[in-house]
Amino acid sequence: MKSQIKFAEDKLKESLEKLKDSKTEDKKLYEWIDRALDDLEENAFCGIRIQKRLIPKVYIDKYRIDNLWKYDLPKGWRLIYSVANGEVCVLSIILEWMDHKDYERRFGY
Repeated sequence: MKSQIKFAEDKLKESLEKLKDSKTEDKKLYEWIDRALDDLEENAFCGIRIQKRLIPKVYIDKYRIDNLWKYDLPKGWRLIYSVANGEVCVLSIILEWMDHKDYERRFGY
């Protein structure tokens, strides 16, 4: 199911733009995230659904979400998003991206 991409916060979108202009390995991270966003536009459900009981409370409190998905990026990075159904379209709402170590901390693994 096709979707539109939205960012949960403006500063997250700004961070992605900074990665794009980077001269370091961050440029590669931008390319991975950009590819993931293309995939999410084509199919909002292409990621891996996280069980409701495993959704970190910080996401529920901050974004009022009731579903959470992860998209595995190369080198252990994760793109975390939620799917919302608007009146006309499905939205993929990007919450954050993190490396594997931060992902394990956030989800208590």
